[in-house]
Amino acid sequence: MPDAAALKELAATGKLRVAIAIAPTPSAQFAVKDEAGNYRGVAVILGTALAKKLGVPVQLLAHNGSGEIQNSAADNKWDVAFLPVDEERKKFVDFGNAYHLLQSTYLVGPAAKVASVAAANTAGVRIGGVANTATFRTSNKTAPNAAHVSYDKADAAVAALQAGDVDALAFSRESLTGLAPKVPGSRILDGGFLNSTTSVAVPKGRPAALAYVTEFIEEAKASGLVRKALDEMGLRSSQVAPAGMKS
Repeated sequence: MPDAAALKELAATGKLRVAIAIAPTPSAQFAVKDEAGNYRGVAVILGTALAKKLGVPVQLLAHNGSGEIQNSAADNKWDVAFLPVDEERKKFVDFGNAYHLLQSTYLVGPAAKVASVAAANTAGVRIGGVANTATFRTSNKTAPNAAHVSYDKADAAVAALQAGDVDALAFSRESLTGLAPKVPGSRILDGGFLNSTTSVAVPKGRPAALAYVTEFIEEAKASGLVRKALDEMGLRSSQVAPAGMKS
């Protein structure tokens, strides 16, 4: 049983409110909405297991991206999330331990002449991505000569690549593996411009919650739950973070 402080900080409303980000294809962070209208994803599986451990119902709160989640962290709208880590995001949330090793790279459109991650940093190259995500922020920093075009959601970014409005998309490698078939002739570049982790997170100022979710994520790695969740979503090549890995 969780101690009273952890339960109060994680489930003050009587339920665990799990913030999830939605995209056309799943990743260690992104969930998808199936034909029946249900959300499926690694974050859904982990959040549901955490609620069960706490002994409270789970409430899934869908967002267009991790930027929306981080920007609402101070508004008491959610209790736990599973997010890619970068230094900017640490201003908004407190991260527990990592559960996934993250690499982000580019999906290049069929007409674009971008042969490498380094070549994306060229004047005239148009890179699309979801606003306020760790991946898109890092692309802006590592490819400052390119033009960056932000979108509110992943669907809109994919549509822009399909239409030729951008030359490349910046996403995690596993997300791009699912997105590539939606843009015939596109290709995923080798290497990456971001190597980080996906980790459990809580709004700032909840130390008991942070300690509890960190313990939970370590248990989830050790028990095989994280590996099972990744495999269930077809992410068999995704790597589980090592035991004890900090964010």
